[in-house]
Amino acid sequence: MKISGFTMVRNAAKLYYPIRAAIESILPICDEFVVALGEGDADDTTEEEIKKINSDKVKIIRTVWDLNKYPKGMVHAYQTDIAKQACTGDWLFYVQSDEVVHEQYLPVIKKRCEELLDDKEVEGLLFNYKHFWGDYNHYIVSHAWYPREIRIVRNLPEIHSWWSAQSFRRIPNFDGLNYRQKKGTYKLRVASVDAFIYHYGWVRPPQYMQIKRKAFTTIHKGKAKAEDLFQNQEELFNYGDLSKVEYFNGSHPSVLKEWMSKFNWQEQLYPIRSVEGVKHKHERLRYRLLTFIEQKFLQGRLIGGFKNYKLLKR
Repeated sequence: MKISGFTMVRNAAKLYYPIRAAIESILPICDEFVVALGEGDADDTTEEEIKKINSDKVKIIRTVWDLNKYPKGMVHAYQTDIAKQACTGDWLFYVQSDEVVHEQYLPVIKKRCEELLDDKEVEGLLFNYKHFWGDYNHYIVSHAWYPREIRIVRNLPEIHSWWSAQSFRRIPNFDGLNYRQKKGTYKLRVASVDAFIYHYGWVRPPQYMQIKRKAFTTIHKGKAKAEDLFQNQEELFNYGDLSKVEYFNGSHPSVLKEWMSKFNWQEQLYPIRSVEGVKHKHERLRYRLLTFIEQKFLQGRLIGGFKNYKLLKR
């Protein structure tokens, strides 16, 4: 059995992505790791950060992001596909540049891959998610956030990254352009794995969070829209009242230790949002009610939430 890791990235440092930790977190169980490295800004140091890993398992493919050809976030899916297509493993393990796997889960993940290797009905593995928020001590449990997602897929040409690279679908005769298409696509048949992906996409200094949001808006809605929405370059992102989200008592992946040591924005947290302020999605009454029902009475099962997979009993 061979496992390939893969990801896509550009401008990791200036957007505060822990790309090195993301790769290192799964590298021990991977036979190779493919990175689609997009051409970044003049001051982009992503390649230097990746090379610090110093492993001959890591292969870099240099790419150029075309936001005109792949608008609405589809460039993320296309770049993910570039990395996926260069993988040679039986199983392909995808981590985004803000996702890190705790070392405690690696034996579980590898064992699950071995168990299901010859079960061809299983096209992918479904992971649990823990979405950290604001700092490393808080995380979100909300109907507004996806609790599970596909992160390991079989090495099949019909399986493609989908939407804005959040997930995967089987797309026969894919034209290589419309990563948001639903017609003619098929949800993957997946088995669950008892492991978590730790998502740190919302753990950034408030000023970096604004920079990242502007970059994300540019990719999804265009430069003009991003410039209009983020005119105030000095504005800090407001995480809201962190006492209203879950407190994390566990440990973080060991590969993230160096990255976490840079945490220096404690004094910029806990600003209580004013009544007239815009609320985050998970703060809205509708989602708070749905979350309460799901967690209190349904053991976390979603009420009509987005589910891009067919879960098999395995």
